[in-house]
Amino acid sequence: MTVFESIQDSSNQAIDKGEEYLKKSHEYYKLKVFEQLTTSVSLVLKALLIGGLILIAFVFMAIAASIALGNVMDSYSGGFLIVGLFFIVFAMIIYVARKHINNKVIQSISKTFFE
Repeated sequence: MTVFESIQDSSNQAIDKGEEYLKKSHEYYKLKVFEQLTTSVSLVLKALLIGGLILIAFVFMAIAASIALGNVMDSYSGGFLIVGLFFIVFAMIIYVARKHINNKVIQSISKTFFE
């Protein structure tokens, strides 16, 4: 075996190993993307389902609170007005704290995404 044949053999082996590495890397990244996609979709689906049920519960609780306040005040419209104002104040508090909420969400998702 000559020196040139030895170099050619080594080069062919290096090329084969490089191609194998690229194929394995490609497979790994496909699996990683699939994992992240399924995690994200399941997170969104769970959030929608749980959030929807909680929203329905809040609607019924708000109606019940409005009727109860209306009975106490002898004015149903007053009860509904107070509960409505409570929700407006609560929405303003959330609006003021929106940057803090965004930071918490980004931190939580980045832990899952970059692991």
